[in-house]
Amino acid sequence: MADRCPSPAGTAPRTRTLTPLLARGAVLSPFKRPRPDAPVPATRLVLSGVRVDLAHLAAYERVCGFATSADVLPVTYPHVLAFPLVMRIMAARAFPLPLLGLVHTSIEITQHQEPTATAEYELAVLVEGLAPHRRGTEATVLTEARSNGGLVWESRSTYLARHRSREETPRNTSPKERTSLPAVAEWHLAQDVGRRYGAVSGDRNPIHLHPLTARLFGFPRAIAHGMWTVARCLAEYGPQEAVGVRAEFRAPVLLPGTVTYAVRGPSFELRAGELVHLTGDVRPINPRSG
Repeated sequence: MADRCPSPAGTAPRTRTLTPLLARGAVLSPFKRPRPDAPVPATRLVLSGVRVDLAHLAAYERVCGFATSADVLPVTYPHVLAFPLVMRIMAARAFPLPLLGLVHTSIEITQHQEPTATAEYELAVLVEGLAPHRRGTEATVLTEARSNGGLVWESRSTYLARHRSREETPRNTSPKERTSLPAVAEWHLAQDVGRRYGAVSGDRNPIHLHPLTARLFGFPRAIAHGMWTVARCLAEYGPQEAVGVRAEFRAPVLLPGTVTYAVRGPSFELRAGELVHLTGDVRPINPRSG
């Protein structure tokens, strides 16, 4: 079933409106016992009449390193526009995974055409299902953005609830040799990267905000948002039009810290020494007309 959400003043919900959802998710989290065979909510949340707040867009671009003068949205920005819908699903009682401590593990984006900053959008979010993971249970969330009735942008994200797994379910059953990509840039990340990105994205998961709150979930220090790391890499990678982007968040980026951005052809990665934090690729696709 589809649940249509009212859009305040014809714009995307502001990130400050997520505080009640975060609070509700935090209260419900201790009562949830994640498992891969748990039922998932069938609701498809839809938000119509969404327009981009240009000041918010500029703030997002500055935090992630994108140019602020372009008329098109960064390829990762629709994820931020739809994040309030994702939060509404994850904070609901019917969502089987605890909101607190959820880790974004991968995203696959298909941008059928460049979304403009002045268009009106309809956003939709649906939980596609759960799957076992070697470290717990993963949920896959489908997000779509339409304009003038046509699908402009879509993504599939996986979110991990870490818990003791009954079975070993590694993603790759056989090891593969890996060649490091050529280094292009080195970035020194400040301690407040998580707080600054949380302010523009609405994702104020405590694992990103402060060392003390991150330690509650097993991290020695606060960690950068996965979506900040992929956005920062794509800002460095350069313009994207009709593209498919895949990124896997392989190891958390501790804050503060120093990381190396590397790229060859369509592939990019973020690493610190031999530790690979993020791998991804950008490939052109045939644009969808209409």
